[in-house]
Amino acid sequence: MAKAKVSAASDWREGFLFVGNHLALDLLNTCPVQDGKQRELLPDFDALLRWFRAAGQIRSRQADALKQRWDGTARARSLTSAIHDFREHLRKAVLAWEEAGELHRALIDELNAVLASHPMLTRLKRDASHTTTELWFDPRQPEDLFAPLAHAAALLFAAGDAHRVRKCGHCVLHFYDTSKKGTRRWCSMQLCGNRLKVAAYAARQRIRTRG
Repeated sequence: MAKAKVSAASDWREGFLFVGNHLALDLLNTCPVQDGKQRELLPDFDALLRWFRAAGQIRSRQADALKQRWDGTARARSLTSAIHDFREHLRKAVLAWEEAGELHRALIDELNAVLASHPMLTRLKRDASHTTTELWFDPRQPEDLFAPLAHAAALLFAAGDAHRVRKCGHCVLHFYDTSKKGTRRWCSMQLCGNRLKVAAYAARQRIRTRG
């Protein structure tokens, strides 16, 4: 029973859903439908910073510094609106990619423009016995937050499997199917998986009863 509670809690972090198994898809899931209505989880710059922190993209001190300097400013409001637009453009692109494997030139051009303006950086990292490289970015201005989003979206289309990216069969959430068979149709067991399995079981029982 305790294990189930831990698993259920993992779908939400600091008030945000993380069921996508990919940063780009988790961004799409910041506007879910609850009680039949769309709910914007990123209504302002403060919420945006909390989401980036919950997603592991910035540290608390970075979020605090950005909030102290920019919260309530026109640039922060503009950035929040721009990320909303980016999310919805990405949503349309992901849906088309899921359905037909298509990636329109306009989306590629948009991503390349954002990647050029807000690139991820590379640095060396050394531990006791190994030297590796890691990607990083330095968020000092609101617009810098585009860097990991654009990078994640580019990686999704370049290295992801379109057949494993799908929208939940029961709700509007997107996810990358990491299961062995790649046949999952629900966003998470806690949110929709149990309901779909119960419905499928009930349907099988009805068929058996009629037979």
